[in-house]
Amino acid sequence: MKSYQLVEINQPLELVETENPEPQGTEVLIRITASGVCHSDLYFWQGGYDMGGGKKISIKERGIKLPLTMGHEPVGEVVAVGPDADGVQIGDKRLVFPWIGCGECPRCLEGNDNDCISMRTLGVLAPGGYADHVMAAHPRYLIDINGIPEHYACTLACAGVTSYGALKKVHPLAADDKVVIIGAGGVGLTGIGIARAYLPDNELIVVDIDGEKLAAARQAGADHTINSSEEDALERLKEITGNGPGAIVDFVGSTETSKLGYEATRKGGRYICVGLYGGEITIPTLTLPVRNMTVRGSYVGNLSEMHELLDLVRGGKVTPIPVEKRSMSRVTETLHDLNEGRILGRVVLVP
Repeated sequence: MKSYQLVEINQPLELVETENPEPQGTEVLIRITASGVCHSDLYFWQGGYDMGGGKKISIKERGIKLPLTMGHEPVGEVVAVGPDADGVQIGDKRLVFPWIGCGECPRCLEGNDNDCISMRTLGVLAPGGYADHVMAAHPRYLIDINGIPEHYACTLACAGVTSYGALKKVHPLAADDKVVIIGAGGVGLTGIGIARAYLPDNELIVVDIDGEKLAAARQAGADHTINSSEEDALERLKEITGNGPGAIVDFVGSTETSKLGYEATRKGGRYICVGLYGGEITIPTLTLPVRNMTVRGSYVGNLSEMHELLDLVRGGKVTPIPVEKRSMSRVTETLHDLNEGRILGRVVLVP
């Protein structure tokens, strides 16, 4: 088995060769054919997160240990199954759902693994997809991708289910409500494509600081785009929406974007923070009841939402995100490109 491991912070990932693991119990071994590269991997590579106000939280404080095989968007072929792994056969092509909880707590038992406080997320707390094989804990985490190209399907494991899970939280919407997406990177562009299918009756406004990404947003289905590097971004949002958008989904999550999102949301509306860029937001407590608004987070998605999204994609109404295929050996180069903002859409690594 070949894997590219994060051994030292901010250093090139190292190629490590070991014997293929043998699946035990309900485990299933997958030979990876495509693995997406997510912006959140940058935070692991760089050693932590910006908490705002000069504060940081390290990956060690989050329970992430090195060496780590990152990558949480794997798709591949079943090559071996444990003795208790029912419902899957060798040769099946599957997306590996990475957001795995402990399986025993109340949140896991209600189907919300993503709210478990003892998660076993692939590529974060368990070996992930920057490799030629990955181990799935149970067949229930293997999703049939029949009818969906595998190099696009793998991006749905994070960019897809994360944006879909966030967009579900915009409801209820009024007929006149407009929805804003902040950020047209990999997750944001995926969200635009999903929103066109999931929210067909609501106008969609996309905000970003990059003209090329805004052009891609228009191509993906945005009704309006706004460059937030311009001073009148808030005024333009108010002009297009009247009293402000009914919901804003922030796929960046910086100090600047959260401020814009909070200030723009209409009375009774929702600001939903998804991105992990980092920073802080100061909210006068009086404004929460007076504006009767909701400020909340959204973290990836659950297994049911993963299946719902795949059904939506198979319906043919979701605009696919641009995908560039690269050799797995270019993983460090890809992280550099992602950090410098040189990637449009998603890069998918191929072993």
